[in-house]
Amino acid sequence: MNSLMARLHSGRGYLLSAIIVAGLQTVILGTIIQSRASILNNGAEVLLKTAPVDPRDFLRGDYVVLNYDISSVPVQTVSGGIPAEPGERTLWVRLKKQEDGFWTVIESSFRELPPLPETVILRSQPFYSGGLAAGDSIRVEYGIERYYVPEGQGKPIEEARNGGNVAIAVRVSPAGSAQIRGLLVDGKPVYDEPLY
Repeated sequence: MNSLMARLHSGRGYLLSAIIVAGLQTVILGTIIQSRASILNNGAEVLLKTAPVDPRDFLRGDYVVLNYDISSVPVQTVSGGIPAEPGERTLWVRLKKQEDGFWTVIESSFRELPPLPETVILRSQPFYSGGLAAGDSIRVEYGIERYYVPEGQGKPIEEARNGGNVAIAVRVSPAGSAQIRGLLVDGKPVYDEPLY
């Protein structure tokens, strides 16, 4: 009888553990989805001009590789100095809307930038910095360098991108995180991202 009771208690323990693990996974997944949806719903919208990509990197699977004019940040825009010691860094990049509707880099810093009217601040992905010369530019990524497309529809987008006819509408959170909202070809929306 004691053996049977011990097995029942052991089974309940496994069931309770499984329920707790499933609940934690659901909370984590929900948090990730809500974070993305919050940026897409409430973030400041900027329009970014794409730049051509090396043909060897065109399409891997069902996504298009994107490169932006703002991915190459001129060193002369850096305020607050450049770290002398090599190491992993984050760059904050201030964007301002230009007359053509696209946003461009007007300031950057290795420290968090304060908000200013009519500007948006993007935070780069962490990158390794080993020292920079005055004429260099800083190559950064923002986590928006891949755009997933329906299967088999990447080639026309790649061709339009390489012709300079693709723009990406991006939403940026107050913390500087970016999410792609939509893709435009020749100024016309082709794909819009759903919130969920």
